[in-house]
Amino acid sequence: MAAHGISRLQADTKTVAFLRSFLRCYLTGAGFNTRGMQNIGLMYAMLPGLGAIHKDPKDFRAALKRYARHYQSHPFWTPCMVGILLNVETTISAGHFPPRMLAKVRDTTSYTLSAIGDSVFAGSLLIFWALLTICLLLTGFPYLAFALGLVMFVGLQVFRAYTFIGGVKQGFRFLERLRHWDLINWGTKVKYANAALLLWLWTLIWPRPYDWWEFAVGLAALLLFARYVRTGLLSRVLAVAVFVGLIELFPWIETAAKNAFGL
Repeated sequence: MAAHGISRLQADTKTVAFLRSFLRCYLTGAGFNTRGMQNIGLMYAMLPGLGAIHKDPKDFRAALKRYARHYQSHPFWTPCMVGILLNVETTISAGHFPPRMLAKVRDTTSYTLSAIGDSVFAGSLLIFWALLTICLLLTGFPYLAFALGLVMFVGLQVFRAYTFIGGVKQGFRFLERLRHWDLINWGTKVKYANAALLLWLWTLIWPRPYDWWEFAVGLAALLLFARYVRTGLLSRVLAVAVFVGLIELFPWIETAAKNAFGL
């Protein structure tokens, strides 16, 4: 009976430690540096969980050193990575996983998740939220825009908690479930929706009155800029600045052209 109570207490202590590790995932970017990138933040997040897993001080120090090297991934995936790594550390503590294998597997996983995060979150969903919010505000629906932001925020927290728990319970096997989500293709679909939202935004902000050919010229210009940005021949910031400048100067250019040709 006493042994069962001690085991239950240890499990509760470990759960609290893992919860602290999850909450610390929100602060991993605070320790960003040019040498190790997010390694200090990762060590900070792993610290409570490692302390609960490795009771021997020597094993604890050895485990902590495993996370002192370079680490970089998308911040939305950090809870998932921390959960997976805590699962692996538990396996290492039990003697079922060689510690020397961790670095290579961790780097491969973090870089893969980083690429997915940049495409799906930074390159798709965040832009979708921003464009739709702007369009809703311009059309006079501020409460709907606020509700959208709230849903996206809560959804992100649910995603972070779910992937952390999945990582803790299943370790690297959880990546197989993530593969079935087909996030890359979903990111592509969201980008198509973003293109439609961008057209909607143009119709809202384009100076009125306007002719259809003016809108067609603007669309052609954006496609041209997008092509050169994608190939790396033109900076994104410069492309946006030039495009916005042309929009602001378009009425003056149109008037000057009409006067010059007597239209």
